[in-house]
Amino acid sequence: MYAVIFKAEINELDESYSEMASLMRELAINKYGCTEFTSVTEEKQEIAISYWESQEQIKKWKQDAEHLVAQEFGASKWYKSYQVQVVKIVREYSKNT
Repeated sequence: MYAVIFKAEINELDESYSEMASLMRELAINKYGCTEFTSVTEEKQEIAISYWESQEQIKKWKQDAEHLVAQEFGASKWYKSYQVQVVKIVREYSKNT
């Protein structure tokens, strides 16, 4: 299992951002096999974590034509800066109710 951690400093988010974020979440899950996608924004910071079974899924997702458009908007309009980390999950703990 892998996680992609996206951290960004927000420049300006508009209506097109919300629409694109929703579309990208659905595309990742429905087309590329993302198992979970969570995003949180607080003041000028955003963090999104998505979970994947393989690195191949992540690579295909990164190269998707619609995702490339979203990446361009992010770099040129929505974010001042961002960082992406792809990590392998080696252990997981949880408390189930």
